[in-house]
Amino acid sequence: MVANIASGSVGPHAPAEVGKILADHGFEARICAPEPSGLIDCLREAVASDPDLLIVLAGDGTARTAAEMCGPDGPMLAPLAGGTMNMLPHAIYGVRPWRDALPLMLRSGEPQMLGGGEVEGHKFLVAAILGSPALWAPAREAARHGRLRQAVDQARKAFGRAFSGRLRYVTADLGRNKAEALTFMCPLVSRGMDADADLLEVAALDPSGAAEALRLGLHALVGDWRDDPAVHVSHAATTRVWAARRIPALLDGESVTLRSLTEVRYVKEMVRVYGLPEALRA
Repeated sequence: MVANIASGSVGPHAPAEVGKILADHGFEARICAPEPSGLIDCLREAVASDPDLLIVLAGDGTARTAAEMCGPDGPMLAPLAGGTMNMLPHAIYGVRPWRDALPLMLRSGEPQMLGGGEVEGHKFLVAAILGSPALWAPAREAARHGRLRQAVDQARKAFGRAFSGRLRYVTADLGRNKAEALTFMCPLVSRGMDADADLLEVAALDPSGAAEALRLGLHALVGDWRDDPAVHVSHAATTRVWAARRIPALLDGESVTLRSLTEVRYVKEMVRVYGLPEALRA
């Protein structure tokens, strides 16, 4: 088990709590709880030791990194919710604290092969956002950590880029189009396609200004955003995306910057997880 004790809802006592829960269920675990600077090395060592199960208690970025390291042929992964958004843990174990998810997983878990998206070697198992909305993530993180001046600067940057340049994209069923942003949803979480579909759900968000962006945001809060007239949904195994400059993106909640011409594709077998049956995720 690898824990980031500096992350979200983890804390210094979490490794001991996890160890006790595992012992109570008859399991023995090696626990690594390094400083944040040593987290990646700890993950590498854990994967290299070829355990039966790698439990990760950390944020979205660490969960995604662990999934990339494990791959489809490496250790089985159990990412627990230890961060802020917890997109992957919530998709696998439902929206519940890790203290509830871990014993339930130990009692009722099952091996599952997950597919997901890949862009420029970066993987995502839940969702990716490409375009100017991704620029708001640094402002959010700065505000969460109390860095208000940095948050304001990042917010100004994001607002300045909003509606300043569209993305161009091509999918098989929609052809060539423009959008303010693109969202790619994996089968694990998409409500618009079957869980075993070998495709990504592609949503093109194209509000014409601040008023439509606000309406789209309200739809996301109180209803199904797919019903908004500024959203166009399709499904694709591969989508080519390009823009006038490098493209900001969020992959499972983590910020990356992509080339100005890039390709997002679906990968059928990305990582094995020890997850809950769908009926127990609610």
